[in-house]
Amino acid sequence: MARGSRRLKRLAKLGSLTGRVTTSYVAEKVKDTFRGKDLRERAKRRLHIDNAKEIVETVGKLKGAAMKVGQQMAMAARALDLPEEVTQTLSQLHADADPIPFEIIKEDVEKELEGPIDSAFAFFDPAPLGTASLGQAHAATLPTGEQVVVKVLHRGVEHSVDTDLMALKTILVSGRVLRRSSEEMSQTFDEIRARLIEELDYLQEAANIYTFEKLFANDNRVRIPKLHQQLCTERILTMDRLPGIPIQQFASTGSAEAQQRAGRTLVEIYFQQVFRFMTLHADPHPGNYLFEEDGRIGLLDFGCVKRFDEFWIGSYARAAEAVMKQDRQACLDACEALGCWDGNSTKAAEVIWDFCREMGRTFTMGEITLGADEDTGASIRPIVKRLMRVPQIQIPRHVLYLHRSLGGTYSLCKTLKTRADFGSIAMPEAVHAISRAEGQL
Repeated sequence: MARGSRRLKRLAKLGSLTGRVTTSYVAEKVKDTFRGKDLRERAKRRLHIDNAKEIVETVGKLKGAAMKVGQQMAMAARALDLPEEVTQTLSQLHADADPIPFEIIKEDVEKELEGPIDSAFAFFDPAPLGTASLGQAHAATLPTGEQVVVKVLHRGVEHSVDTDLMALKTILVSGRVLRRSSEEMSQTFDEIRARLIEELDYLQEAANIYTFEKLFANDNRVRIPKLHQQLCTERILTMDRLPGIPIQQFASTGSAEAQQRAGRTLVEIYFQQVFRFMTLHADPHPGNYLFEEDGRIGLLDFGCVKRFDEFWIGSYARAAEAVMKQDRQACLDACEALGCWDGNSTKAAEVIWDFCREMGRTFTMGEITLGADEDTGASIRPIVKRLMRVPQIQIPRHVLYLHRSLGGTYSLCKTLKTRADFGSIAMPEAVHAISRAEGQL
């Protein structure tokens, strides 16, 4: 089928979905005229669930950019202030997708590399290592004997990002599912779009890999895959296959010492990336990490990388330092500099401090074991709900992927039952960022 025809069919399906969902909310609003408050709330929750299920079903069938957009929106649920019913349903959009037939993969590889696949690779496994919403990965062997992984971008996926993103945004806006200001929502969607566009350019990902190679060149605890530049294009990425096993297997079979070493490394490199490097691997999916027997960590998938400027990250570091020192006013001042509020709302100040204090509790408790001595994930949720109800509070766009990665690191370390004084790890890095922002470095 021609690309134009496929695109028209895709637009038709998304347009039909948008129409059905929009109409359902309009009809529900008419019915609300004759309902009491309790019945209205129950009906709205039911409609949110039904429409979210329809979104998941349609987007799941469309695959590609639509699925990735849906996954990103589920990830950004807090920043978008999505109802719990919608968040839970969108989270069912799994990263795995149906594999692309090898005949298509072979054709695409040969087109990109301008030659027979057998001339570039001594062996190319027809069975994929994995298929995601944007691309597919295969194991291969170079003529030199080196074991590599080849990522192949799905055909035409780059042409549907904007239409898919706009369609899903329209659906959520039409149902008044998005409850924050339009300006804040636009910033959040712009941030999601920017990261998606980067993920669609494998040469950009290659540049990201080179950056991380340099950043961790002197850290033997971390492995970054070596690129094979002659086998990389905008749509093909070839890199060394790293050793190691997935985190769940490592948590079951790795020694206690290796698990603790790996967990501490995860925490240390997170704060190095944020406060020292200002360059963050922002896709903390468990599948993007491999663990070796000695606790060494391999980082995978550099499509989603978030960069910060020194002044913004300096303000974020001041907020973090203030929380660890329990300095309420310094924290509020730093949050004002970050653009979270204008400094003129008592209610906003109260909620912001409660949120920051709870977010930072893990870093003020001394030596603890994640998941055993605290449960920040559970305790922060009710405060987030309060925060989202205060219109004077704005969520800076940079926070979206920053906290996504923090949450992912927390989850990984919780799986490994990491025990450490997390404040003593974070504080020196925060102080470094503050000193740099003040021109002392």
